[in-house]
Amino acid sequence: MSDLPIQVRKRWLRDAARATRSLLSHEEIEQKSRIICDTLLDLLDGVDPVLVYVSKPLEVGTKTFIEHLIQNKKNVVVPIIEKDTRTLRLSYLTNPSVLVPSTFHVAEPIGNEIPARPCDVKVVIVPMLGYDKCGNRLGYGAGYYDRFLSANPNMFRIGLAFSALEVEEIPADENDMGMDVIITEQGIIRCGSPDRRLNIIR
Repeated sequence: MSDLPIQVRKRWLRDAARATRSLLSHEEIEQKSRIICDTLLDLLDGVDPVLVYVSKPLEVGTKTFIEHLIQNKKNVVVPIIEKDTRTLRLSYLTNPSVLVPSTFHVAEPIGNEIPARPCDVKVVIVPMLGYDKCGNRLGYGAGYYDRFLSANPNMFRIGLAFSALEVEEIPADENDMGMDVIITEQGIIRCGSPDRRLNIIR
């Protein structure tokens, strides 16, 4: 497979990851998501604000994590997909009830946006369809997060995924933005350069 073009290899990996993920029961997803988010909370240890995706079905669930942060008076920032520019804009979220299904069925605070500046965000929590232990991320193929992270390279990048979605190698090129840390239900994988962790997380 290594002789195939990178996009063909990624397409094959996405199909395989979706098939693997579809085998997880609702109960397994809830249980594994709870473990992952507990680890995430401990790792962040008071970092504020936090940019975090609003999960869709079959992804590592973040809704309870978001509610916990809001209840504890932390500033939560969520991404909003901009189809025209093929990147993300940011909004603070103070009440999850304002989230409505939007682009790609992602819940977003459309009509209730509180604009947030990327420069105020130190940590971003990113969804992953697959990953490898080098920190390479398999996304959904549209490149929204890669473009956003490339434009904001100082954000500390944490990817969330189920351990069943680990593969030996995710093909990557100069447009692919790797993770600094990956969290699964089995623990933390530290991928990025140690100096990127200074003054951000423990």
